[in-house]
Amino acid sequence: MIKIGILGEIGSGKSFISKQFGYPVFNADKEVKKIYKSDKKCFYKLKKKLPGYIFSFPIKKIELKKAILVNRKNLLKINKIVHPLVRKKMNKFIKKNLGKKIIILDVPLLLENKLNRSKYILIFVEAKKNQIIKRLKLRKDYNSHILKKLNKFQLGLEGKRKKSNYIIKNDFKKNTAKKSVKVILQKILKK
Repeated sequence: MIKIGILGEIGSGKSFISKQFGYPVFNADKEVKKIYKSDKKCFYKLKKKLPGYIFSFPIKKIELKKAILVNRKNLLKINKIVHPLVRKKMNKFIKKNLGKKIIILDVPLLLENKLNRSKYILIFVEAKKNQIIKRLKLRKDYNSHILKKLNKFQLGLEGKRKKSNYIIKNDFKKNTAKKSVKVILQKILKK
């Protein structure tokens, strides 16, 4: 099984590119949303660590954002509780798809949380800054202050770029993305 990790800046279109491969995708952001909606143990742990911010179940993103805005260290507390759960779900996903030729791991903090293995093929998704900002502003939960705090916890873009085996320049057009993915898949499958 070939494991492809998708890297890039927040809003660069990692999930969009992941879908273009046509193979099973593990989307960490979607898994986190599911955890916030359905995992009561996670809720109680977060409530205990952030008593002045987390009030009711299901966990509300607005409460988490307030905690992060007030104190950057709260993001570390959240990550310490949520990331092991995401790791478990990712491992389950990998086991479930053992018979597949390729799987895609759309995990924003893949390198930072040491979730990648040396055998993973890493693809860096690059997009123009003005396109990224334009797309991020379309999100209903866009907050530039939160974004800056989240970016501080990520490896620098240049570091991610250097660690990557391939780079996709994302213009957010399906045809271009499919062509880029096809070229990379051909190279990967030749090895």
